[in-house]
Amino acid sequence: MTASPQTGSILLVGASRGLGLALAEAFAGRGWEVVGTVRGTRRTPLHDLADAQPGLIAVEQLDITAPAEIAALKARLSARRFDILFVNAGTTNEDPTQTIAEVSTDEFIQVMVTNALSPMRVVEGLEGLVHADGMLGVMSSGQGSITDNTRGGRELYRGSKAALNQYMRSYAARQAGSQRSLLLLAPGWIRTDLGGDDAPYTVEESIPLLVELMLAKRARPGLEYLDRNSKAVPW
Repeated sequence: MTASPQTGSILLVGASRGLGLALAEAFAGRGWEVVGTVRGTRRTPLHDLADAQPGLIAVEQLDITAPAEIAALKARLSARRFDILFVNAGTTNEDPTQTIAEVSTDEFIQVMVTNALSPMRVVEGLEGLVHADGMLGVMSSGQGSITDNTRGGRELYRGSKAALNQYMRSYAARQAGSQRSLLLLAPGWIRTDLGGDDAPYTVEESIPLLVELMLAKRARPGLEYLDRNSKAVPW
């Protein structure tokens, strides 16, 4: 049975720092049980958070680019069922000002695998851990919108997020009739390691908006591509 709207359980993929870490802290602060994943065996701020809130936050290891690790996580969590699976993962190329023709093949592969292919492998690999009326969400970006791309720039990153959006739409088409909620979240340009110091939004002001959006979206089955203010982003 799914938990009440006030509390529940969430599997947060990519929670070692930045937005993922802040989401873990925010959901735990609401009394949710949180399983957050980190890459590798190094200690992270998520471990410190879990130590401070035993029973609410647990840490699991996962490199989303390694299919064997996705399968291993599924096996470790096979007895659990979550209300939300949210994949917060992303990277960009070293020089985001490069045109797509200037990007090296290695960087293209790295960014596309991390931002587009791997999140969908996680969604499809771990969907069985989510309640039949739960939510599957992925961190996208407003830069993934083809309609809104009127200035160019950050071409590889934009393309990877547009590809992610397309793959999530294909997944949604295969889930027609399902009671699950599907979310592509465009959180805005936020001051994190990935967003950089020039970003206009702070993590502190963004997290309450994102959490409220995610909780509200649970009641609406089907796929939506939403910005930080819960408004639809044009595809």
